[in-house]
Amino acid sequence: MAIPFPNIHPVAFQIGPFPVRWYGIAYFLGFILCWRYGLYLSRRIQSDPRINVKPIDVEDFLIWSVIGVIVGGRLGYALFYQPSLFLSPLDLLSTWKGGMSFHGGFLGMVFALWGFSHIRKISMMQIADLASVTLPIGLFLGRLANFINQELYGKMTDVPWAVIFATGGNVPRHPSQLYEAGLEGICLFLIMAIGFFRFNLWKKPGTLTGLFICFYAIFRVIVECFREPDNHIGYIYDAFTLGQVYSIPMFLLGLGVLYYSHRSQTK
Repeated sequence: MAIPFPNIHPVAFQIGPFPVRWYGIAYFLGFILCWRYGLYLSRRIQSDPRINVKPIDVEDFLIWSVIGVIVGGRLGYALFYQPSLFLSPLDLLSTWKGGMSFHGGFLGMVFALWGFSHIRKISMMQIADLASVTLPIGLFLGRLANFINQELYGKMTDVPWAVIFATGGNVPRHPSQLYEAGLEGICLFLIMAIGFFRFNLWKKPGTLTGLFICFYAIFRVIVECFREPDNHIGYIYDAFTLGQVYSIPMFLLGLGVLYYSHRSQTK
C-alpha cells in the first residue's frame, strides 16, 4: 500500500508578489544553522594554542560559503547533469526551481576554503574540519527540500513505505530523498560529532574533513542504488548512475586527505 505524497506546496508563503519556497527556506536555515554550530565548535577549541582559526574567521566565512555552495552547486548541476542550461541564462539562474549538484557545491566550497584561508593566513584544514562537522545539517535540510519539490525520487518499488510522487508517473517509488536525509544528514552528523567530541579528531587537522568526504561518498553510492537516474542521462555502462561515478574520485580524495593528515601528524 503506497503512501500518497503529502499535500505540500513548493511555495511556503508569499511576501507581496514574491513567493518564498521551501527550497529557499531549507538553504537559508542550512547556512544559518551550520554557521552557528561552527561558531560553537570554534569557541570550544580556542584554548588549544595549535588552533589558529578564530570565531571571527568562522563568522566572516559565512558569505564565502554561501557563494561557494550556491554558485558551485548550480554550475556543477549544469555542467555535470544538464549542460543545456548554459544556453538559457535565465534558467541557469533559476535556482529556486531545484537543480543543485552536491559535487559542484563541494568544489565551490573547496575554492572558498582555499581563497579564504589564503587571504586570512589561517589553516585551510582547520577551517575545513569545522565546516565538515557542520555540513550534514545543510545536507539534511537540502534533501528534505528535494522531497518537498518531488525531485530526485527513487525507483519503482512495492515496499510498504513507498511514496507516490505526482512528478514520478503516479507509481509507488522509494522516497530516496529521505534515505539521503537519513544517511547524509543524520548518520553523517552523528559520525562527525562523535569524531569531534569523543575522539577529539580536531587535534589532527584534515582527519574530520577526510572522514566527511569518504562517508559522504559511501552513503551517496548506497542511496543511488534506490534512486531513479536522470531521464536524459540514464546509467553509465548500464550499471552506474552519474552520482555514483562522481562519488568514486570523491572517495579517493577523502582517502588522500586522511593520508595527508596522518603523514602531517607523524612528522
